[in-house]
Amino acid sequence: MSNPVRQQLRLPAEWESHDCVLMAWPHEYTDWAYMLDEARECFAEIVRAISERECVILACPEHICRKSIEAYKFDSSRVRIEDIPTNDTWARDFGPITIEKDGCLQSLDFKFNAWGMKFAADKDNLITTHLVLNGRLNAEYVNRMGFVLEGGSIETDGKGTLLTTAECLLSPNRNGEMTEADIKEYLADTLGFTHQLWLRNGGMAGDDTDSHIDTLARIAPHDTIIYVSPTDRDGDTVESLARMREELTGMRTAEGAPFNLIELPLPSPIYDENGMQLPATYANYLVTPDAIYLPVYGQAANDLLAEQTLKIAYPDHEIIPIDCRALIKQHGSLHCVTMQLPTGAVRGIKDGRWEEKSRNL
Repeated sequence: MSNPVRQQLRLPAEWESHDCVLMAWPHEYTDWAYMLDEARECFAEIVRAISERECVILACPEHICRKSIEAYKFDSSRVRIEDIPTNDTWARDFGPITIEKDGCLQSLDFKFNAWGMKFAADKDNLITTHLVLNGRLNAEYVNRMGFVLEGGSIETDGKGTLLTTAECLLSPNRNGEMTEADIKEYLADTLGFTHQLWLRNGGMAGDDTDSHIDTLARIAPHDTIIYVSPTDRDGDTVESLARMREELTGMRTAEGAPFNLIELPLPSPIYDENGMQLPATYANYLVTPDAIYLPVYGQAANDLLAEQTLKIAYPDHEIIPIDCRALIKQHGSLHCVTMQLPTGAVRGIKDGRWEEKSRNL
């Protein structure tokens, strides 16, 4: 019998209505220090593109970042600085996860430990708390710091389905004291997932996240899953991706029907200065109600094919490509540095713009 409490909870799909995106601005005390100008140019392009349609919050220590942000002359009616200490810039994973409970919004604050204690995260783990203390969040705050969860590790259709990876959620340095059954029950009770799909295969060379789902497969409308395809160009991961494709073929919707599967190309391999392959993927895109912000990598044929492929699943969305070769040098991409906040979750926004009293650029 289903739990009636779970039926009151819903994690909205990414393509549903939202009017704000949370990001964090790179500064000299982040891992971007050695390539700060290049990183800021990339972040600025993302901010500009998103702020043409909706508001953006830039979390950063203001005394360090304000001058560099002002230099880009962002639209002050759409972009706002939030004075918050930060370790780094991966907003997808430290930002609040916003759910609906009984029709009202809640901002869930899970623990962020930098993908299993790989890096420093003491400041980033408190960013959602700071947003609350600054009076920026309008949704009810719920402390979930007893459980490690990153936004990049979960995908949903907004109807109770979860798509995730076992490698990430069962990582011993995240919630190692819990069994798989414990974690499934916790996710059902806190996020309302009534249909859980866990991939056992799939991974990108150079990935620090233990196979975040947003690098591999994304849920789209109409019972569709868009996934990265195994190709001969990607020798290090081709076998794992082929097994992932087999798993996806066997998965079923909550109603028992097969998913509509769409193959997304992989970029040709990209390497760092030490010859290590970087986890470049077109699956790391951000969806808004009317646009998709697609990371591209200076590969004309592959970039174009990725755009055309996404149009199959999102025929009415504008596909906006943004060069993310800078981001991939720190093993992430566009979805990793953005977190959507649903309409009504943020205080100070009216008619798609920051109210005058909330502007600070």
